Amino acid sequence: MTNTELPTLNGTSAFVPAPSTPYQGDIARYWNAEARPVNLRLGDVDGLYHHHYGIGAVDHAALGDVEDSEYEKKLIAELHRLESAQAEVLLDQLGPIGGEDTLVDAGCGRGGSSVMAHQRFGCKVEGVTLSSTQAEFGNRRARELGIDSHVRAQVCNMLDTPFEKGSIAASWNNESSMYVDLDDLFAEHSRFLKVGGRYVTITGCWNPKYGQPSKWVSQINAHFECNIHSRREYLRAMADNRLVPQAVIDLTPDTLPYWELRATSSLVTGIEEAFIESYKDGSFQYVLIAADRV
Repeated sequence: MTNTELPTLNGTSAFVPAPSTPYQGDIARYWNAEARPVNLRLGDVDGLYHHHYGIGAVDHAALGDVEDSEYEKKLIAELHRLESAQAEVLLDQLGPIGGEDTLVDAGCGRGGSSVMAHQRFGCKVEGVTLSSTQAEFGNRRARELGIDSHVRAQVCNMLDTPFEKGSIAASWNNESSMYVDLDDLFAEHSRFLKVGGRYVTITGCWNPKYGQPSKWVSQINAHFECNIHSRREYLRAMADNRLVPQAVIDLTPDTLPYWELRATSSLVTGIEEAFIESYKDGSFQYVLIAADRV
């Protein structure tokens, strides 16, 4: 695999490191080609482009009458509100962050959570993604918002980042940890986090109490070309890498309304049933884990 120069929208070129494994190349191609309306149209609501799901109660009053000509537009806005609410819950868990701090958004997508973190804390946020398309999109949005001196995305393997040891105040994976080995992932977060720094993940994980990954979980893996881990694996890998959980929150009941609403929209992708049924039968969980580096 070779490194490449990527043409950017402003006519310059950006260095793109080669994927370190064939699987990483597969994931880079997947997300470089991804342009689902469920991501882009929701982001168009207010310019925050997310690649995660929503939590919270649906505001049915805001949706209004399903027969209204504006109903679909309102539904899209409501789905986006729930996705932004999810990011707010993640940011709530980062603890006290100052304007002089640097955060890492590992698997940053198009950068919505990175922008929200800067807007809340005034800090620098470094996003990493395997997708050159996502990195370029996120950097363009940062320039448009006038925050490109503080928010940046780069094409980078989240298991081998350029950040100095102990230089990062807090970091997170928002639905991106299912693409990597957890021991390798948490070793890297532990390396660049300051002692006392906070790590947060929100992720779908299969429930060991179910026995093995269900058929629904297998469908989700196939759809996203990922490898969903169990909740037990997260806690074990954190313990092995000096990350001590401070909070473990089951968000499954909070995300189910989002999925049930999304299943009624024009933006369905075909994976909605797998999420809804796996959450209902208990084989899949949506979990937030916040841990401190010791």
